[in-house]
Amino acid sequence: MACLSAVALASCGGGGERQDSDEPEGEFPVAVTNAQFPNRQRLAETTDLKLSVENTGTEQIPDLAVTIFLDDGGGAVSSGAGGQGSFSIRTDQPGLANPNRPVWILENKYPQLVGDEEPLGSSPATTAQTNTFAFGAMAPGETKEMVWRLTAVRGGTYTVNYEIAAGLQGNAEAVNADGSAPEGKFVVTISTKPPAATVDDQGNVVTEK
Repeated sequence: MACLSAVALASCGGGGERQDSDEPEGEFPVAVTNAQFPNRQRLAETTDLKLSVENTGTEQIPDLAVTIFLDDGGGAVSSGAGGQGSFSIRTDQPGLANPNRPVWILENKYPQLVGDEEPLGSSPATTAQTNTFAFGAMAPGETKEMVWRLTAVRGGTYTVNYEIAAGLQGNAEAVNADGSAPEGKFVVTISTKPPAATVDDQGNVVTEK
């Protein structure tokens, strides 16, 4: 699992009290109860990446954190390593002032916790780690449902990795019931072909989904 920095910025509301200064050491059992992201998408299409995590242990999780990163990209431009930002890649194209190129654009005020009355803010759940989002403490038995709303802006096939942590200092370790790391991936192909469109009997344009 990716190493998390000991220094983190406070999240923008909705995440509970930050526990960075006195993060307990130990293993905290969790279960990823839902993980969804469409494996076939189109340019300019907006989709949701959804993760649900349950605290299956008997102790409070100090600070639920999710790290998301891309480890490869489509086409010859990809260097095979994720770029700066969860949904970006680094390119090998010479002459670029900034080699990081977004594959998806994260919509403003996302990620969000499902059921919250207020969004987390314009820089939601952001920590000092570029690719990590923090969602606050979790009581035993509590489940948090998180959603990232994303718009695809670069064609190709990409692997989106996610890793779950129980804190930001690295002392509190999230584990599955079998002791393994709670992590997973989505392999997603973004098509550059425009969707097929037809006109129905009422004169309406119908776009193939």
